[in-house]
Amino acid sequence: MSNIAVRAENLGKDYVLKSETVHALRGVTFDVPEGDYVAIMGPSGSGKSTLLNLLGCLDRPSFGELYLGTENVATLNDNGLSDIRSKRIGFVFQSYNLIQQLNVVENIQVPLYYQGKVNRTTRKRAIELAGKVGLGDRQDHRPQQLSGGQMQRVAIARSMVNDPYYILADEATGNLDSKTTDEILCLFEELNAEGKTIIMVTHEDEVAARCRRVIRLRDGHIESDLPIEQDRQKYHYSMPTTELSEDEEEDVAVTQAQAVTSDGFSVDDDEIVMGGSSDSHDEPEIEVEIDE
Repeated sequence: MSNIAVRAENLGKDYVLKSETVHALRGVTFDVPEGDYVAIMGPSGSGKSTLLNLLGCLDRPSFGELYLGTENVATLNDNGLSDIRSKRIGFVFQSYNLIQQLNVVENIQVPLYYQGKVNRTTRKRAIELAGKVGLGDRQDHRPQQLSGGQMQRVAIARSMVNDPYYILADEATGNLDSKTTDEILCLFEELNAEGKTIIMVTHEDEVAARCRRVIRLRDGHIESDLPIEQDRQKYHYSMPTTELSEDEEEDVAVTQAQAVTSDGFSVDDDEIVMGGSSDSHDEPEIEVEIDE
């Protein structure tokens, strides 16, 4: 991981509110090597949202430098930032942000629409990405026909369609139940294992525990920047437990019943008599025409 996907040098952001200046980000410095998987955390008012906007090229810093690869994007104008967003950054949002009138493949292609690059080749790539995230059999489904986890899978595929410098995920599991959260985090882990750079903004230790490294902000400063094991030791949290699948829950119930009937003893409802651990791992298509 010698090459740098993104680097911040003395990066800061001030907001002027009437006669008061709010120092939201006070000169932070860090880098994210290619292939890293970083969680960014912090309480309300820590500067986390401000940093998210800067990393997503949604805003410009008041001072400092921000490099995507070797290019300093801190001084780009609005058109330049828009170009960077559409070509070099993959976004995954908490609320999915899918277009209801488009099907799975068309939603994956959305970043390409703005570049006029929708053609047979890019459609083929979108279909491949749909299969990669487990939606190969739902290519023609629209968002209202998908579950929350499936919609987030579409969003993850969409974030990869431009082969970005990094994927920026903002509370990507915030609207999901614990089982679906685990499935989405497993997908992120698979992508990272393939070399994708991921920056995960979250407020949950259980989500951060799945990353390789955690950057914690407080009052606009970096409070800590540690590998995951050191962060867990310092902030006293553990790896999340994985819920049992429906089949495993049924096996537990059978085991409990057998224990009562055959061995002559009872088992409390909150006890699991089972060893080991579990691993969890149509409407017609709307044609979207793009003038090239």
